[in-house]
Amino acid sequence: MKKLVKSYVDSPLILRIVIGLVIGVALGLLAPQFTVVAVFGDIFVGALKSIAPLLVFVLVIASLASAASGIGKRFRTVIIFYMLSTFLAAIVAVIAMYLFPVTIRLADAVDRTAPAGLGEVFRTLLGNMVTNPLSSIINGNYIGILTWAIIFGLALRKLASDKTKEVLNDISAAVSAAVGWVIQLAPFGIMGLVFSSISEYGLEIFTDYGKLLVILVGCMLLVALVVDPLLVGITLRRNPYPLVLRCLKESGITAFFTRSSAANIPVNMKLCEKLGLDKEYYSVAIPLGATINMDGAAVTIAVMALTAAFSQGIQVNILIAVLLCFVATLGACGASGVAGGSLLLIPMACSLLGVGQDIAMQMVGVGFIIGVVQDSLETAINSSGDVLFCAAAEFHDRMKKGEEINF
Repeated sequence: MKKLVKSYVDSPLILRIVIGLVIGVALGLLAPQFTVVAVFGDIFVGALKSIAPLLVFVLVIASLASAASGIGKRFRTVIIFYMLSTFLAAIVAVIAMYLFPVTIRLADAVDRTAPAGLGEVFRTLLGNMVTNPLSSIINGNYIGILTWAIIFGLALRKLASDKTKEVLNDISAAVSAAVGWVIQLAPFGIMGLVFSSISEYGLEIFTDYGKLLVILVGCMLLVALVVDPLLVGITLRRNPYPLVLRCLKESGITAFFTRSSAANIPVNMKLCEKLGLDKEYYSVAIPLGATINMDGAAVTIAVMALTAAFSQGIQVNILIAVLLCFVATLGACGASGVAGGSLLLIPMACSLLGVGQDIAMQMVGVGFIIGVVQDSLETAINSSGDVLFCAAAEFHDRMKKGEEINF
């Protein structure tokens, strides 16, 4: 049994998900009466629903508590780059969804309406923010979870000892490991979810998934090839594309296949060395970027949340869309390093839009189905952006001192 489990875990997750997808489609078409298969999807969604609130709570606390150590004024520019680009990525995603709204068929969909008036929006938002933190975790109130996590994280950053911060990081790593174990069940969960969709709607469901994937890929490419270069070009006042294309070539391609920003850190360090950057600077800035520079994750969170809302018939006004951009940015910065980590933060954004947690978790399942392309491209954009903005920040500093730069 141990050998069987080990061979299962050691095989590529993408391959296992594809196999689960194929089996789910085949059973949905040929044996729709075997409804027991749908149970695997229910178990997977239930497990994600249980662990996701705790994951968000712990990750944000640990991230904020540790953020102050070793980060001085010298890194202000690169941090602004990281955060601003992530926020702009969320804006691009929201605009794209308004221009090309996508809906997909979800099980047990119930029409809801997002709050329309300004007073109602803030009354609901503030009420959710001050909800008891334990209650927020139990009930999946992600606005409350995020609020209390920020409060505790900022408090611990000032008051906690280094040992306490290490414990927090260990707890965060443990929760992330637990999430990783749940994700190992993704092939079975995908099989159940696809079986349910195929047996009810037929193969037409993949047309919806294709439209969703096109929006995600289009937004990510727009961010990587237009928005991020524009930021760098305005800052350095020169053509940014030689640097952009080099980062995509030497960092993005590797990250596309590894699907891990953390695993791509050594590649990015080597590229920074080739660019002639200061080692004391990039040795901090690159790992920091792997944590908070999450353009692709922001796109994923915003697009998937709005797809869930539109699929429920929810009308999202401009104010809520702006709030969604902020939530997507904060959520992306706390995304777990495990495969599909950004998908687990979709419920947090969905809660802002009035989408129930059951529907939000179905969107997480859809994300795993299209994740073969979505997660790979997301990681490539995130990781190549780490080097891009790290280099841009140092080059900007050199230019202010009158030094010549060459990339």
